[in-house]
Amino acid sequence: MTNPSIGPNDSTGTALRIALICHVDEPMNRDLLPRWLASFSTLVGVVLIDEERGVRIRRLRAEYRRVRLLDIFAFRVFYRIFLARRDRAWEGAEIRSRSALLPHPGADVTTLLTRDPNDEKVAQFLRDVRPQLVLARCKWLLRKNIYDVPALGTFVLHPGICPQYRNAHGCFWAIVNRDLGNVGLTLLQIDAGIDTGPIYGFFRYRFDELSESHVRIQQRMVLENLDAIRAALLDIAAGRIGSIEVSGVPSRNWGQPWLSAYLRARRAAKRRVP
Repeated sequence: MTNPSIGPNDSTGTALRIALICHVDEPMNRDLLPRWLASFSTLVGVVLIDEERGVRIRRLRAEYRRVRLLDIFAFRVFYRIFLARRDRAWEGAEIRSRSALLPHPGADVTTLLTRDPNDEKVAQFLRDVRPQLVLARCKWLLRKNIYDVPALGTFVLHPGICPQYRNAHGCFWAIVNRDLGNVGLTLLQIDAGIDTGPIYGFFRYRFDELSESHVRIQQRMVLENLDAIRAALLDIAAGRIGSIEVSGVPSRNWGQPWLSAYLRARRAAKRRVP
């Protein structure tokens, strides 16, 4: 857990100015991460995405062109019925307990609500609040006019080890493929591709695939590594670390979870437990 006594300065004594982009309906990113960022930096702005229903429909259409749409819908129904309630309760408890140990970001943090994080109003907002670094926790592919605003770049905490598991469900597919050593989190800088930018860190924890859903595992990849992620962001700002070389490593852009893949992974996980 990040030490709440840490002030908003790096080791050089210079305040690091950070802005956050996240979805309005994701409590951990909306409620906890601003407090965490304020514990070691100057949080200058938050962009909250309240996306329209049409955006989600277009995502599903894109999946339909690649995979079995019914398999995706079946998993979503399964998750909603059997797993979602327990995950929401766990997440709420984590947010409450961790928020109690972290400072409030302050009433002067500017917030912008938007339907589209690539809108020019968002770009102007970021230019106005002048972050040195932006942390993006969203499902959108940000355009250059957004991710190029901060001098240090825009970074994501990607759920999956890149470049092997690109896109939003890397932990799920690593588990399905029984590639358990690559169930983790990647800190990378956004570029024009899909999770193809420079990589600055890999993070893991000892997860339990039988008792934890893939959603909880992805959330815990962030929560259990807050100290290490904080250190990496400060090192990037101070120029103490460079990107990790991954050329030649196999790369794939994965899609939404399938119920058939989930059930196959559960059977495999039960077989490996004595």
